[in-house]
Amino acid sequence: MCNYVLAFDSGTTSNRAILFNHSGEIVGTAQQEFEQIYPQPGWVEHNPRDIWETQLKVTRDAIESNNVSPSDIAGIGITNQRETTVVWNRDTGEPVYNAIVWQDRRTAGICDELKARGLEHFFIEKTGLVIDAYFSGTKIKWILDNVEGARDLAKAGKLAFGTVDTWLIWKLTGGKLHVTDVTNACRTLLFNIHTLEWDDELLEILGVPKEILPEVKQSSEVYGKTEPELFGGEIPIAGIAGDQQAALFGQMCIKEGMVKNTYGTGCFVMKNTGSKPIASKHNLLTTIAWQINGKTTYALEGSIFVGGAVVQWLRDQLGIIRSSAEIEELASQVPDSGGVSFVQAFVGLGAPHWDQYATGTIIGLSRGTGKAHIARAALEAIALSSMEVIKTMAEDSGIKVNELRVDGGAAVNNLLMQIQSDVININVVRPKITETTALGAAYLAGLATGFWKDLEDVKKQWQVDRKFEPAADKGKLKKLIANWEKAVKRSKAWYESF
Repeated sequence: MCNYVLAFDSGTTSNRAILFNHSGEIVGTAQQEFEQIYPQPGWVEHNPRDIWETQLKVTRDAIESNNVSPSDIAGIGITNQRETTVVWNRDTGEPVYNAIVWQDRRTAGICDELKARGLEHFFIEKTGLVIDAYFSGTKIKWILDNVEGARDLAKAGKLAFGTVDTWLIWKLTGGKLHVTDVTNACRTLLFNIHTLEWDDELLEILGVPKEILPEVKQSSEVYGKTEPELFGGEIPIAGIAGDQQAALFGQMCIKEGMVKNTYGTGCFVMKNTGSKPIASKHNLLTTIAWQINGKTTYALEGSIFVGGAVVQWLRDQLGIIRSSAEIEELASQVPDSGGVSFVQAFVGLGAPHWDQYATGTIIGLSRGTGKAHIARAALEAIALSSMEVIKTMAEDSGIKVNELRVDGGAAVNNLLMQIQSDVININVVRPKITETTALGAAYLAGLATGFWKDLEDVKKQWQVDRKFEPAADKGKLKKLIANWEKAVKRSKAWYESF
């Protein structure tokens, strides 16, 4: 009997490897950041080799530092930054261009053209997604159109496309496996969430040859094994889920109507809607939550592009804090933001606005404004943008949200969690293990390999760390929300193009 499941948490700014035991407890972890590349305004890239090499290094570190043998690991579950697009040469294994990150806005013009052709409803019906530069499909098109020789190689079957999960599995298996799962495939603008297949009509519209696409698998099954020389022995690869779907699963939001919010680089609110996709009337995304044992579960999602990253910005660009952890203490020095409203639209606005040309905005400044006010306004912005999505979800689904389960790096910030509870007027529940994204990937791999018997076996592991209940003055809250909504309107349509 194996003692561990290994989770790869391949994020936007760092890669991690985390070992979990049968109780769902972390017994070993390693993490390393990798370079963020900004060639010009609105563009965000990663070097795919950096993604692979840092993931390989942290995995070896986690295994070796805990004296774990590969034979003691039941399987690897992979969770990844979604939509980030890698295209590589099948023969050489070398990327033809840097990975274009989900935050990248360079294809906003392509999206505008598709909308001008009246195709938005067509894409929404088939994929559950709005047409936006966020998703992989237009990124693939850009690479094929702008990298010399790429389109000819693609037509000849010489290129492979993948989101980060696919790229990692290709490397882990020495190029033997070119696969993804439904949760990543459904974020490409190319996958039909009703037929669960790549859609020929969408491929034709975006000019993407089918030959470059990976095979789409379930979220929990044994796909293959790692090359033995990588870790000193073979390890089954047995779970894949995009980071937000993995977090929903790790939070055990397995019943219809349950909601989680992950406070990572961005904020991602997701609501389990059961066995049928629910079309949003308010620009939320209809997406696949997971597929296990042939059963597909769907979700509504609201993507907020900048969440915890606003804290990094205050640290790295403004220098008003030295570490991310300091923001809670700084923001707590003032009872409110002093009339300051912060809109963290550094890479446009996501749900429910979907404004590719919005800009970051700080408004309501006065001579009395200090860094503590700006810090508090930044935390309020994270909570308020999440509030918009949560309220919209309740309207779309007709299912009231009774509690919000929270996770991600910024979920440890007690002030932020209290503000969140206040603005949504429901309880916010933080679990004992907030690494629910990695835990979800581990659960998927563990279920596929028999490490955990069934969902009930997994479900009993979820435990509450702290519950936050609404406690704000209603009058002040109403003014806070009204001011922020005005600021959002002023942030819109700032840029004309990229």
